[in-house]
Amino acid sequence: MPATIVVGTQWGDEGKGKFTDLLAKEMSMVVRYQGGHNAGHTIVIDGEKFAIQLIPSGVFYDHITPVIGNGVVVDPFVLLKEMDMLSKRGINVSRLKLSGNAHLILPYHQELDALHERHLGKAKLGTTKRGIGPAYADKAMRVGIRVQDLLDENIFREKLHATLSHTNKVLTKVFNRLPLDPDQIADKVLSECLEGLQPHIADSVNIIHDALEAGQHVLFEGAQATFLDLDHGTYPFVTSSNPIAGGVCAGAGIGPKEITRVVGIAKAYVTRVGAGPFPSELFDEDGDRMVDIGREFGTNTGRRRRPGWFDAVMLRHAGRINGLTELAITKLDVLDTFDTIKMCVAYEIDGKRVEKLPYHQSELHRATPIYEEFPGWNTDMTSATEPNHLHPNAQAYLRALEDQVGIPVTLASTGPGRDQFIHWG
Repeated sequence: MPATIVVGTQWGDEGKGKFTDLLAKEMSMVVRYQGGHNAGHTIVIDGEKFAIQLIPSGVFYDHITPVIGNGVVVDPFVLLKEMDMLSKRGINVSRLKLSGNAHLILPYHQELDALHERHLGKAKLGTTKRGIGPAYADKAMRVGIRVQDLLDENIFREKLHATLSHTNKVLTKVFNRLPLDPDQIADKVLSECLEGLQPHIADSVNIIHDALEAGQHVLFEGAQATFLDLDHGTYPFVTSSNPIAGGVCAGAGIGPKEITRVVGIAKAYVTRVGAGPFPSELFDEDGDRMVDIGREFGTNTGRRRRPGWFDAVMLRHAGRINGLTELAITKLDVLDTFDTIKMCVAYEIDGKRVEKLPYHQSELHRATPIYEEFPGWNTDMTSATEPNHLHPNAQAYLRALEDQVGIPVTLASTGPGRDQFIHWG
């Protein structure tokens, strides 16, 4: 039962979309298993950019069934807008399946998200204010509203009234806002979303298992990444779900024995968005060059990403948490013009060398990077298609990366285009 997982190994924005798109050629189904529209994938096809937030990357192949799993939180308006955008650009979205057990993001979730972030002041988390956290909170409190509820108007309205009876008290008494009308929300969602979504609502768990039992290849993709995981990330500067490979089991409804391959996606350097610790962060000209050359601005938010040198300590930890079988390295070409390239191989914490990620957040905040330096290659590698096309210094950098993290690199990206990559190792 060939199940493959693609997982981000840093703080997101590693370029998962490109390699998910690449691996999808071999697949029959691509399943999104967690997150919401707070993270985007950018796919470049024949020079044309497609930015998608909810729909799995496999939608670009006619032979693939794209599935939004039960672990995803879905803003119905955003999903329909994305489907419409793709349709207008010639992409067939008719095969899309949407789990009836996925939870909905509704307007009050977005309002609560923005109000909570504002209320935190200087301690804000850097949320995208898309309603992701409040939707997952409602799910955990068992007052969430699921996609399947749209199919029964009476249940949908009843649940909205029940949820807003509590939420309106928070809005009015805590944040001094006007209460929201559940019937107004219901009318808008049902009139604008139900017709477009209904043909796609399905039993995703059985669809996935039927494919696996038939020997079909199924690819599972998440949003965000390992160090934004709710349990294993740099809490509280994390997302509200579990992007790690183990999140597939809950977010798509499969058992661990089904998983045969876990591909970790890592950038040749590191970036993160929002607040939180970042030992190898750069505040100098090298960091600015990474941002400029790599176009390190959020797909959804446009926010400038924080840059830093590659951190092998993080990736060793990500390898353990996810059970990585291989690595795909992205944006190697961004380093083409650097004279010297650094790699964080350990931390110094309170005068001691530390080679494993500290579990205590205070220690991570105090960690300073210990670097190994490598000569740059000062060569444009965007046309490289074979390992021997890479400059010897770039080859040495990839080998050192493999040695440091103990996981083989199988793919390396040499540019943003769909075909700009090499098979390595």
